[in-house]
Amino acid sequence: MSDQGDERTTPGTRPASGDGQVPAVHPAVQQARRPDDARRAAEADAPPITLTPNQAKRASSTARGMLIATGATIAVVLPVYFLNPSYTAETYQRDIDVETVARQAAGDAGYLPASPALPEGWTSNYARWVSGRSDAVDYWEVGFLTADTGFIQLTQTDDANPTWTAQRVGDAQVSGTRTIGGLDWELLDAQNGDTVLTSEVDGATVILNGEASLTEFDTVGEAVVEDVRQNAADEAERLSSSDTDGS
Repeated sequence: MSDQGDERTTPGTRPASGDGQVPAVHPAVQQARRPDDARRAAEADAPPITLTPNQAKRASSTARGMLIATGATIAVVLPVYFLNPSYTAETYQRDIDVETVARQAAGDAGYLPASPALPEGWTSNYARWVSGRSDAVDYWEVGFLTADTGFIQLTQTDDANPTWTAQRVGDAQVSGTRTIGGLDWELLDAQNGDTVLTSEVDGATVILNGEASLTEFDTVGEAVVEDVRQNAADEAERLSSSDTDGS
């Protein structure tokens, strides 16, 4: 029997010859090896996408509306951005004449609010008389910037009640007491890291709160006690003189 009769071939292939030629590859295999070519051919044969006049009009209107909305937003934002300075430490550093504002508020307060004399380098960034609140408690409020960039707020009123005081203190918890200006002050620590001190000074409720060292709180507290007492003494003398003149 001839050996040649035992040789078998499959469609699309041929037996390897003795000269080392590579067998032919089936066309399906060649197509599988070229997926990009097949995809490009399919895309080329796909029909083009055509929009109807109404679809084209809606697409154009949507794009135009987005451009108009974006332009309007920019027109509103840019003036606000350029008219407002960036927030830096200098933005809040104002030097309010607390004594002058306190004298202006005295008519509404019924007493001369505290305007403590503080060391060189301390400033005030606001001073105001707050009235007309639903709790019916009017009060004097001043913000002080310390020489070491700390902040302490002074609040003074002669109409305090436990509810108002609790609201002003907020979530601060009592941690002890501190003697300032010869008076005992209740010392509290707030969850945000602020220190709070409260005391009664000649019938007035005084609250100090903010972020500063206890030494700086002592400085403000002593100056406030001295000023409140001096104002009370001046008022008592004025009333005494009025009574004497009236008699």
